[in-house]
Amino acid sequence: MSAAASAFVLGFCAALAVGGTAVAQEAQPSQAVRAPTEAPVSEAVPAQPFIESLPKDIAGVPGTWDLSRDGSTRRCVMTLSSESGEAGRRLSFPAGCRRALPVLNGVAGWLFTDGALRFVDKNVRPVLPFTRRPDARSLVAQLESGEHYSLVPLQIVAMVPSAPAVPPAPGTPTSPSGTPTSAPLGAETDLGGAAPPAGLYTLDRYRDPDVCRLELTQAPPPAPVRVLDGCRDSGLSVFDPVSWQFARGRLVLNARRGHTVNLIPTGDGRWRRDPEVGVTFVLRRITTPSP
Repeated sequence: MSAAASAFVLGFCAALAVGGTAVAQEAQPSQAVRAPTEAPVSEAVPAQPFIESLPKDIAGVPGTWDLSRDGSTRRCVMTLSSESGEAGRRLSFPAGCRRALPVLNGVAGWLFTDGALRFVDKNVRPVLPFTRRPDARSLVAQLESGEHYSLVPLQIVAMVPSAPAVPPAPGTPTSPSGTPTSAPLGAETDLGGAAPPAGLYTLDRYRDPDVCRLELTQAPPPAPVRVLDGCRDSGLSVFDPVSWQFARGRLVLNARRGHTVNLIPTGDGRWRRDPEVGVTFVLRRITTPSP
């Protein structure tokens, strides 16, 4: 072999060595070669993509929200309407909410101004001025007394998935509307640990345990979730979980409208919402004694 030919071969092999990683990353999953060691379950299961759930403008606000006072069991599921009222836009909630959260006695409507949502009194003065939390999943308002109130979207216009600007890659599962139903986890920290076993779980809310029971079924992810009859938690009923999966150490509940709740293990078969905002949200596994 001539010196020129030998140089060409060596250069070609070096290019393959450098570009091998990029070629492997561009290969479709069906073409990828399985590694000698199986990947942990937490790395093998893709999580649902993060769907922006907080409204960016007034059009995304109407819908159902969960208002709670931090560090207590006091909460209220309320509806924010797009209709105009005597003080901003209309809102409604059950009569019992005024007893659970007396701050609502002074609330007559809501506004969305300067990119922020606020509850106002009959003179359109702010009662609960909310700001976004860093997690981009909930709002918080602080009173002069030091009390903090969390406002979490349950089913609002801003949660309705819109068609992606760029078509998803071939082979990506999509919803009927064309929205991708799964995506890589990106840089999210892997907590490790084992996946929760399928079976029966109960929802504990602060000092009010066993308010709702769910069955996490055994099936390929995302696996169906079944909410048992007799659920006493209005927030979970509105959230309406339909499936679950385990990814990077997190139990992910997927709602019918596409948004999610992430839970992390706390031991003894318990999984709590992460980030921990509003009223405590803990799923606890129920084990039945053998016959």
